[in-house]
Amino acid sequence: MIYIQLFFSFIQVGLFSIGGGYAAIPLIQSQVVDTHNWLTMKEFTDLITIAEMTPGPIAVNSATFVGIRIAGLSGAVIATLGCIFPSCIIVSLLAYVYYKYKSGSALQNILSCLRPAVVALIAAAGLSILNLVLFQGEKTALNNIDWIGGGIFLTAFILLRKWKWNPILTMSLCGVTGLILRLLLSAAAI
Repeated sequence: MIYIQLFFSFIQVGLFSIGGGYAAIPLIQSQVVDTHNWLTMKEFTDLITIAEMTPGPIAVNSATFVGIRIAGLSGAVIATLGCIFPSCIIVSLLAYVYYKYKSGSALQNILSCLRPAVVALIAAAGLSILNLVLFQGEKTALNNIDWIGGGIFLTAFILLRKWKWNPILTMSLCGVTGLILRLLLSAAAI
């Protein structure tokens, strides 16, 4: 039964995650955290962090990690297949349609109408994770702010947007900085 749930949960993710990996994050959260309670929100954020750091698409990496956590290696295979199956079918059909009608205005209008929805999905995912970084998922009050997380977010944002730093270097630098700051903070508290 768990294999069927994994397969159909990630078929939904694969089928409706229009716009790429970041747009899939709210869909994965809905299936994994909200609907099936396979992970807590904190575990989900850790999952997205790991899925982002490892090679490959976020949705596929997430499916693999959730599948292995819930049902072992066979669960990982089933969840991953569920995630990629819709894409294989849809991309094959869309490649045919796009090749045949690529100069048509109807297709161009459809694609231009999908862009705002994709941006909204990505923004919703980003704001959910930012809320977890700044407030650990608790009430959004000024006395609950994680200043280290907020500072690392702001620094990474500036490094990536303004100075176009390498994302891997930025993630590594932020990870090391966060570790050092948290160790210093916990040592000061002792």
